[in-house]
Amino acid sequence: MPLVAHIDLPTFKRLREEGEEILSPERASKQDIRELHVGLLNMMPDAALEATERQFFRLVGACNQIVQFHVHPFTIEGLKRSPEAQAHIDKYYESFEQIKQDGLDALIISGANVVHNKLPEEEFWQPLMDVFSWAKENVTSILCSCLATHAVIQYCYGIERTRLNVKRWGVFSHKLINRNHPLIAEINTRFDVPHSRFNEIFQSDMERCGLKVLVASKEAGVHLAVSPDGFRIVFFQGHPEYDDISLLKEYKREVLRFYHNDRSDYPPFPEHYFDDELQAIFTDYEQHVKTVKNTAIALENFPENQVLEHLDNTWKDTAKAVFNNWLGKIYQLTNESRRLPFMDGIDPQNPLGL
Repeated sequence: MPLVAHIDLPTFKRLREEGEEILSPERASKQDIRELHVGLLNMMPDAALEATERQFFRLVGACNQIVQFHVHPFTIEGLKRSPEAQAHIDKYYESFEQIKQDGLDALIISGANVVHNKLPEEEFWQPLMDVFSWAKENVTSILCSCLATHAVIQYCYGIERTRLNVKRWGVFSHKLINRNHPLIAEINTRFDVPHSRFNEIFQSDMERCGLKVLVASKEAGVHLAVSPDGFRIVFFQGHPEYDDISLLKEYKREVLRFYHNDRSDYPPFPEHYFDDELQAIFTDYEQHVKTVKNTAIALENFPENQVLEHLDNTWKDTAKAVFNNWLGKIYQLTNESRRLPFMDGIDPQNPLGL
């Protein structure tokens, strides 16, 4: 069912232009349909702030449950913002205090960029843990993405992530580990997921602290795991929310960083993402960049317009299915009450009865 444009967020206009069904509050009020309120704690850097809104809003809006979805974006202190990004946040985002007052049925926590070697040293660490601690007691289920997964696992279970020798970057094949879990019901047993990270929490460490691993890759490691109760906390290490161009944009950013001497080596291709034809185009562009770098010769435009039609999205349908299962279970569990710990007949330590 559709998203409700309950605030004047530009993301709703963009999604309408893409063909998504977005209800006005007036139309929504005329439908006798249950509402679900989903928080989006958006910690992504400025360049990805609005793209992250769109990506997660799309996945929520693709759910086929008979529900009206109200998504509430908010953020926390400790994240440096440009004046433009801060103005967007000030105008359209809700405060955490307002979120706590109004309540949520579900919470999505995005990734973030870091500047320190240890996560607890980040300025946003304590504000993030404050949100998580509140949500754990008051929200039916929390979905953590990438950096949020690493932070919450360290906070809850004392397991620190491991720095990888090279960036885990590309689109990787994954396989179901536990085919009976409701979150992965009726989805393909093998599917792709994008990854983009320098750090990892390994499957053996997750299982040692009682987490249930649902989806993993031989190349990329664990993608999807859940807390020991099976549902209260959902952990993504991959990025199922990514658009088909997300890795392309990251690659472009790294190429320009090399050109501007912000990195010493030319970036490798994201793995399993560019086909042979695209690799040939970008190899030619690499030679051009290296030729004109540190000279007076103008840099030609990055050839993204030449390659867009050749990019494949091999993860979107599965991502929608997992989100549909997640939100469907939340709808089921909150049908009688909006607070899981107080639901009659449901064990808050094992809400799925696993």
